[in-house]
Amino acid sequence: MRTAIVNIGTIVSGDCTAPFATGDTIVMADGKIESVGTASATAVDSCDVVIDAGGTTAIPGLIDSHVHITFGDYTPRQKTVGYLESYLHGGITTAITASEVHVPGRPTDAEGVKALALAAQRCFANYRPGGMKVHAGSILLEPGLTGQDLTEVARKGVWLAKAGFGAFKTAYEYGPLIAAAKTAGMVTTMHTGGSSIPGSGAITGDHLLAVRPDVSFHINGGPTAMPDRDFERVIRETGIALQVCTAGNLRTTLLCARLAVELGAWPRLIIATDTPTGSGIMPLGILYTMAHIASLTDISPEQAVCAATGSNARVYKLNSGILSPGKDADVVLIDAPDGGTQTTGLAAIKHGDIAAVGAVVSAGAPRFVGRSRNTPGTTRKITLAKCTLMQDFSGAAH
Repeated sequence: MRTAIVNIGTIVSGDCTAPFATGDTIVMADGKIESVGTASATAVDSCDVVIDAGGTTAIPGLIDSHVHITFGDYTPRQKTVGYLESYLHGGITTAITASEVHVPGRPTDAEGVKALALAAQRCFANYRPGGMKVHAGSILLEPGLTGQDLTEVARKGVWLAKAGFGAFKTAYEYGPLIAAAKTAGMVTTMHTGGSSIPGSGAITGDHLLAVRPDVSFHINGGPTAMPDRDFERVIRETGIALQVCTAGNLRTTLLCARLAVELGAWPRLIIATDTPTGSGIMPLGILYTMAHIASLTDISPEQAVCAATGSNARVYKLNSGILSPGKDADVVLIDAPDGGTQTTGLAAIKHGDIAAVGAVVSAGAPRFVGRSRNTPGTTRKITLAKCTLMQDFSGAAH
């Protein structure tokens, strides 16, 4: 499929070092971005689908780097079917598992946790709920696992490892397994803050500095935050990615964001939801946290977008999150919400409003055009200017 988006008002690249791209057109082919900025009339005419953005803002598809995947588009924690598809209507085109810890009766022995991670990874390898890409299968680090076990599952496709829910006496004991997982090429993550579910315990800055995971999961609290004094220590003394989540402590989200800017660590700050959990299901969670950060600090809305897109992609080594040729063709059109006081999507975010989502394209295919079922309507009209396919991408389709 060839898809073009034309008449874009502003293009946010997702790259925090250069957050804007010039031009008004994006062309996609075979699931990848072909060009960003300008395109010839011939290139646009050759597309199967042409979306007229109507002057709205294009951003990369949002990446939620903390979703509690189980199996299928179902969460036993909230007994809800279809939540991932609903997240796509909040602009999220990629979900990354925070481990399959919510699978009922999850195993804790070495063979069981290996099997669970591999099964989840394989089940989502070709399953795209609502068009979303899901990176599932994070091995939960438990006593009894060895470096050989981690090398084995890494060879089979599992590339995520999580510390924090294992039956260790203290969080310091995760250190050797985190090191082994890194040696196996995995991205390592660690629960941070107070305990959440049975089996978890409090993890503070002392533990992070000792264990050194790649990502501090919900560093702002999931939902309970670690001591304030630990934030500057983690930022100054490590290179750990600073994941702030909607289902956490808003005050420490802002504390961490301000410190990240002040200490030159903004590229390490990434946005996620930490859902579904006891906090519920949050299809608009990323949009809310972007608005919170931009409206309650001096951080610009485009930098908040980058924290939810390109920065996540860099930390997790994904080919998405950036609007650039060769990257995965995941694009979201946002705008000021109808009836609001602002005139653009970025201005709405800075104002603290939820940006209206008017179209989502993932893997180069439109998932809907015209109206999200979860956000207010856009101020400007986004339309299908051309479609040669026997498919309805309009809001009426959902």
